[in-house]
Amino acid sequence: MNTSKSKRPSPATQPRRRMTPLKIGIITAAVAIVLLLVALIVGIAAQPRTSSDGPTSTTPAAADGELPGTRSNTHVLDEVGPDAPTLVEYLDFECEACGAFYPYIEQIRTQYDGKLNYAFRYFPLPGHFNSMNAAIAVEAAAQQGRVEDMYNKLFQTQTEWSEQQESRADTFRGYAEALGLDMSAYDAAVADPATQARVQQDVDEGRSLQVSGTPTFYLDGELLELSKYTDLTDALDRAIAD
Repeated sequence: MNTSKSKRPSPATQPRRRMTPLKIGIITAAVAIVLLLVALIVGIAAQPRTSSDGPTSTTPAAADGELPGTRSNTHVLDEVGPDAPTLVEYLDFECEACGAFYPYIEQIRTQYDGKLNYAFRYFPLPGHFNSMNAAIAVEAAAQQGRVEDMYNKLFQTQTEWSEQQESRADTFRGYAEALGLDMSAYDAAVADPATQARVQQDVDEGRSLQVSGTPTFYLDGELLELSKYTDLTDALDRAIAD
């Protein structure tokens, strides 16, 4: 198995509990609002993509990962195996819509724990000053096996550092230090052009699919067009049942 994988946070920091019908109802209503915000903010979650060059492909470019739409270096946060459905999210850590979606993706990961592969791919948007810095920080942490810790940290603190027109690389370095990373290795990874090149690989493949905003989701290599929360859960339920 070559697909990159990280350990989930311990139960003490992120417990898994069976959701009650009331909680599911609340989440359903909340995510419906988030989906509307996503559509308003980036205009991509519920719309098919077109370009002047012709129709948009809905199947990711050929990849060498074991799971659909991934490469061997893709960060798989939940891995069940190739027989389970695979949800891949193109995301930007500075994207407001991604930040709003983050807690609901975490709920889905809990709800479908053991039944679903979940992976993310980088897609920092040029309009966000620190989106590439954030992606590089996550990739530097990934090189120490701490990808999910930094992934969580950046989304949980997004409002503290996003929408700034100056580098927040020092802020991200502070997060790395707080997480107990080897700072010499972290600094070397951040400075290494290969780290940004790794991020750019995802961006280039996303662009080949006409991905133009975030978040964008693929399920088993097929683009998901979402207008309400149940569009996502229904798609997951069908994929799991197949």
